[in-house]
Amino acid sequence: MKIKEKEFEEILQELKSVADQLGESVRFEKGDFKGGYCIIHDKKVIVINKMTNVQKKVMILSTALKELGIDSIYITPRVREIIDEMAAIT
Repeated sequence: MKIKEKEFEEILQELKSVADQLGESVRFEKGDFKGGYCIIHDKKVIVINKMTNVQKKVMILSTALKELGIDSIYITPRVREIIDEMAAIT
């Protein structure tokens, strides 16, 4: 699937919505890390470096969602395909 550069911000918002459906929080923080999901005080949190570009944020969030498991919720076929493709890149 070919994604235009200007679509990545919209995709990022859709992926954040998927995280909400899963009951997971997404945080954008500064630091010396790439991002992914971690467990803080017995709660899974997806942390993404806010200094990275939008395309990389989409790849990190897609990978984290794939690892957390998205099979039990409804996601539009387009978003599911984006998650599968972006998670395969990283």
